[in-house]
Amino acid sequence: MRRFKYAFQKIVDLKANEKTQAEWMLSEAIGKVREEEFSMSVLCSEKDGLQEQLHSTSVGKTTISEIMLLQHFVDTVSNQIVMKNNDLERAKRVVVTKQDVLAGKVLEEKIWSKAKDKAHQSFAATVLKKEQEQLDEMATNRFRRLS
Repeated sequence: MRRFKYAFQKIVDLKANEKTQAEWMLSEAIGKVREEEFSMSVLCSEKDGLQEQLHSTSVGKTTISEIMLLQHFVDTVSNQIVMKNNDLERAKRVVVTKQDVLAGKVLEEKIWSKAKDKAHQSFAATVLKKEQEQLDEMATNRFRRLS
């Protein structure tokens, strides 16, 4: 019996590799979102600490320049949070894009795999038909010899 050899196997392999690459790219994008979220939480904690320090400093005896310096630090961290929020939103959009790409690659791989499966089923049916024909011919020849 002949072995099944799919003419488009390289395309099937290529589509599987493309899907794997798309999964890696999505994983990388999700990692970037997590980094941005962690960075954002660090900045928010820093801002909360500075605001608490500003509040405790303003309650006690302190100079205006010290309060202004702390307020400047709070404002700087607030600006960094705004920029980090933009980075985070950008990273989330990249994740959505990578998810769409992955969905397309999964679909392409599935299409080619189904085509391969259909070709294999057709091949198997043809082989079975040929085997049955050979068995029928052997039975016919045996019947002719015996009669």
